[in-house]
Amino acid sequence: MKSPLMSYATLFLGVLALSTSAIFVKLADAPAGITAFYRMFFAAVMLLPFLLANKKSMRELRSLSKKQWGFGLLSGLFLATHYVLWFESLNFTSVASSTVIVTLQPLFSMAGGYFLFKERFRMGAILGCIVAIAGSFVIGWQDFQISGQALFGDILAFIAAGVITAYFFVGQHVRKQLSLVPYSIIGYASSALLLSLFSLIQQASFLDYSTNTWWSFVGLAFIATILGQTLFNWLLKWLSTSVISMSILGETVGTCILAYFILDEVITLQQGIGIALILIGLAVFLLQQRQVTEQQTNRKDIRA
Repeated sequence: MKSPLMSYATLFLGVLALSTSAIFVKLADAPAGITAFYRMFFAAVMLLPFLLANKKSMRELRSLSKKQWGFGLLSGLFLATHYVLWFESLNFTSVASSTVIVTLQPLFSMAGGYFLFKERFRMGAILGCIVAIAGSFVIGWQDFQISGQALFGDILAFIAAGVITAYFFVGQHVRKQLSLVPYSIIGYASSALLLSLFSLIQQASFLDYSTNTWWSFVGLAFIATILGQTLFNWLLKWLSTSVISMSILGETVGTCILAYFILDEVITLQQGIGIALILIGLAVFLLQQRQVTEQQTNRKDIRA
């Protein structure tokens, strides 16, 4: 994408859409594995017409190497694991605590970006990351509970953060050669298959749910996944995992605002301060990394 402004506008839209995830999960009265399964299954079905109608995408899918198939299936495994862990964590701890912890992806992505992709970060970007993460903890601090159940849920959310970062790293590598729709469908469909097996092992029902729960499944698939997750998959061709993971910290802000309107939750002064810190930290980080990207581009142009 040639326009940085368009990249960041798309990133903002993706974060806003992803912010609905925790809301829909709370509204869905279903086991974690089933909720995650229908999220991935419906998302794959929604993307299928775009694959079948595009001859180039179909040719690309048929010509995939074993290595590309392997990476696609690996992304599905990471995605399935992430959603099971995160959705399960919501059964043990609060929405705020789980969302805050699961959005600690920058801790994993910055370390991975440095060692795997030789990505460099200015001190200002690191400080921006620290400020944004501090804002997340300010929002969720009063919801953290020192009890066995809540601690278990927090641990599940933390592991989920590491797993989704691995998913984005796979995507950052694969998306350089593979188009958006084939890559997303492989990941979503394989994830749905694994989640269906997981649900079968748990002997969970696939059909016995209320109308509100089914609508929550659809909302997770279309809004949180197609308009959220898939947009991130698209942006991986131009933006690094660290930038996307850092931006996902904004999910905490979006969830608080949506919870205010949908779940009638009050935004406290503490949460307001946390939201401000997240937005300031994100702005500093993205501006710093944009300058680094521009410098690298200029050096390549000079060498050329």
